[in-house]
Amino acid sequence: MSSPLILSVAVGFFFGLVLAAPTLAEAPATRPASSVLDFTVTNNAGGQVPLSAYKGKVLLIVNTASKCGLTPQYAALEELYKTYGPRGLAILAFPANEFNQQEPGTDADIRRFCTDKYHVTFDLFAKIVVKGDGQAPLYQFLTSPQTNGSCAGAIKWNFTKFLVSSDGKVVARFEPKEKPDDKNVIEAIEKELAK
Repeated sequence: MSSPLILSVAVGFFFGLVLAAPTLAEAPATRPASSVLDFTVTNNAGGQVPLSAYKGKVLLIVNTASKCGLTPQYAALEELYKTYGPRGLAILAFPANEFNQQEPGTDADIRRFCTDKYHVTFDLFAKIVVKGDGQAPLYQFLTSPQTNGSCAGAIKWNFTKFLVSSDGKVVARFEPKEKPDDKNVIEAIEKELAK
């Protein structure tokens, strides 16, 4: 085999490897979420918040609405936060408009309403979709039987609550009419905080 031919084959092989390399790099194996802490969400001011920042805290994740018969639960959530926040409880409110369009406002409207009417100081996030088309990845995780076992299932209404352990595992689910200050909710929170 002549030198130019060898060189040509070698160059062709080299460029074939170089061109193939990006294809391999573009398809890394992605690890499916195994915990609530694997998600990044948008806060009410538009900033990105990795939920891993809450590692070590017990979380109560709630889908909320401003024009619902259950909206007064904001007051109970705030009291819960004042009582248990210093012990490691974080409340994450996710406004959603899927149920009779009871959260029609913008993120700024929602923030104003929550602070003016209920003096909310716990963490408020951007409005998201918690059920149906366009469902947010966090809520796909929370409602899927594959990822959330016994606490899974479609969100039935505003103010569904998920209690999350300090390592990001969902440990309890409370339906909308179960108020934040109900005995079973308080007991579950205290149990997690004691761990």
